[in-house]
Amino acid sequence: MWIFSFFGNYAKSITFDLMAIAEEYIRLIFGLKIKQIRSEKDLSLFGLSKLCGLSKSYLNEIEKGKKYPKTDKIIKLAETLDVPYDSLVSLKLDKNLAPIGEILQSGILDEIPLELFGIQQSDLIDIIANAPSKVNAFISTIIEIAQHYNMSREGFYLASLRSYQEAHNNFFKDLEDKAVKCANSYQLDLNGEISSEELEEILKEEYGYTINTKGIPKEEELDNLRSVFVPTTKTLLLSDRVDEAQKTFIYAKELGYQYLGITDRPYTFSWIRYDNFEEVLHNFYASYFAGALVIPRNHLRDHLKKLFSMKRFSEEAFHKIMNMYNASPESFYQRLTNILPKDFGMQNVFFLRFTHKLGIEKFNLVKELHITHQQQPHANEVNEHYCRRWMAIKTLQRTAKEDLDYAFNIQISDYADTDQQYLVFTSGTKDPFRKDYYRSIGIGFLISPALEKKISFVNDAKIPKVKVGVTCESCSLKDCKDRVAPPKRLFAKEKYKRTAKLVEDIVKQYS
Repeated sequence: MWIFSFFGNYAKSITFDLMAIAEEYIRLIFGLKIKQIRSEKDLSLFGLSKLCGLSKSYLNEIEKGKKYPKTDKIIKLAETLDVPYDSLVSLKLDKNLAPIGEILQSGILDEIPLELFGIQQSDLIDIIANAPSKVNAFISTIIEIAQHYNMSREGFYLASLRSYQEAHNNFFKDLEDKAVKCANSYQLDLNGEISSEELEEILKEEYGYTINTKGIPKEEELDNLRSVFVPTTKTLLLSDRVDEAQKTFIYAKELGYQYLGITDRPYTFSWIRYDNFEEVLHNFYASYFAGALVIPRNHLRDHLKKLFSMKRFSEEAFHKIMNMYNASPESFYQRLTNILPKDFGMQNVFFLRFTHKLGIEKFNLVKELHITHQQQPHANEVNEHYCRRWMAIKTLQRTAKEDLDYAFNIQISDYADTDQQYLVFTSGTKDPFRKDYYRSIGIGFLISPALEKKISFVNDAKIPKVKVGVTCESCSLKDCKDRVAPPKRLFAKEKYKRTAKLVEDIVKQYS
């Protein structure tokens, strides 16, 4: 896995090629060694300063990796600390500092999108310099977690992107504004009536695209491929199985790449791999732009206000709004996660996308987004069984069992172990690219007094209320007919409580 290629076998000492490491990292490694040796000798900075004649502030800058001393000063430090000169200037690190050396050499600090979260790389380097042993423990923990959950490079990138989206409540005004500006520039309708023909004409006339609907070979390995862009000739290869809504989204996304001036991007949809985080971020920008273009914010907001003002939920009214746009159910649900937090103040919102193959008991949560904190329905990486009472699972099961092109349902999910309730909408569809595969897309809202003021039909008695858990292994529901695995995590927790109580009684007996 990529994270192990970064950190490697951290029990071994590592020698770096001087020319291959950035100068700042060389300074940091030297500073780490000085600090480690000083600490081992129980010397304060003040004490070392008195012994070697270098100022305390200068030594502090050396240890933080901000200064690299000249030869005569290194000799003085080596004599004072009673270590060989060659050992001090060598880039070989002992086992206690080796993981930090590897993280510096690996370039992972360049891989992590620190700037998205307002963190400067220099800040992180300062933390490493100030607490190398704690950082060492942290790195080891990350390695262990990555090994346990089989974390991939793409998984790391996508998790970073989700955090970025959540930090902005999944609303990006600059992209909204650029989509409106683009629509006005090309005289596109902002009432949700954009067609693939209009966008195709813009791509061809304005950006020199060639569209080829027969260029993707009929190979099983390419079944899930919707499009391939060839940048040298600006040729867009399009699967002949995409419907009108999918084609419109692909064209809108390509227009987004061009209009936003994005060149560092993935060239396939769905993506095969991401080579760096910039590609992940730019893919998101283009997708967001496409959603804002095809499902205009103001138009959707006005119609949602009318829907939410109804005292009784109307499936017909919900689908009337969805069908106003030349967009797939997934694009529509995704767009709701942009509009509802910003324009309706609905912060506790989650989005889930599941996939399922007919005849297989497993349900895969392949996409999730939680606008604020981690909502109850969330992914697990330990092969536990998602609650079969979730609307997402039930709708998916019905879609697969009855081989439906489309299915919809709504319920209030009442979580047994938290007393939290969510209003959940879910649509299920057949996967047009893979035989016997189905998917469900759902959005849920935490029910609260604030939500009841915004959505009038929250208390509609006709909406079923169902007790649910998260996974069977962690669920406390008794006599659940939908359970597919015993609550082993609860059993373990109860055993621990009993053990703790017995130990407490023993201590009291002999106190």
